[in-house]
Amino acid sequence: MKLTTMTQVTIGGVMQGNGHASDEDRRNGFERGGWARGKGDNETHAFINQTYQRADAFLLGRRTYELFAGSWGTLEVRDVPGWEPIMRALNTRPKYVASTTLTDPAWSGSTVLSGDVAAAVRELKAQSGGELQVHGSGALTRWLLENDLVDEMTLIVVPVVLGQGARLFPEAGPDLALELVESRGDSKGVTIQVYRPAGRPRYASA
Repeated sequence: MKLTTMTQVTIGGVMQGNGHASDEDRRNGFERGGWARGKGDNETHAFINQTYQRADAFLLGRRTYELFAGSWGTLEVRDVPGWEPIMRALNTRPKYVASTTLTDPAWSGSTVLSGDVAAAVRELKAQSGGELQVHGSGALTRWLLENDLVDEMTLIVVPVVLGQGARLFPEAGPDLALELVESRGDSKGVTIQVYRPAGRPRYASA
């Protein structure tokens, strides 16, 4: 399977608390949650739905897994008009959680990956199929990139500057070159950028 990631970020790269609830993620005093709610036009919504439909399985970090389990795992189809494909995919396809603390996941179809997570992810990638998808899960996404396990990453960039919040990429960390595969903008100013990792960047010589 191809390992792909999808992350909603602000112009400044913040990914914290993008969901529907203002109190979804209050770590470190974050108070500006729900910034992605209502953003994106119908074409962007269709792109997101189609992406989830392509998944053969999902790989999530513990925090994102618990957020998803508490929302998508408990709702009915009638509760999410327009987002039914996401709900069906998450509730019917295998879910793998990278965690050293979660031991007994209650969401049906869930498996905890502990121990040598890199080896476990490589085994999943070696299976036949389409996509092993990572949604949200910032710490996991960074770790996967650092371990050369990501085949393709999608950034959905919302035109807002928050002035606070955890970013997908910290101020200091590993460097990475990216190859642009696809780019589009919608009528509400949201852009979708699809990249493939391309090794390390080249810098000017001294």
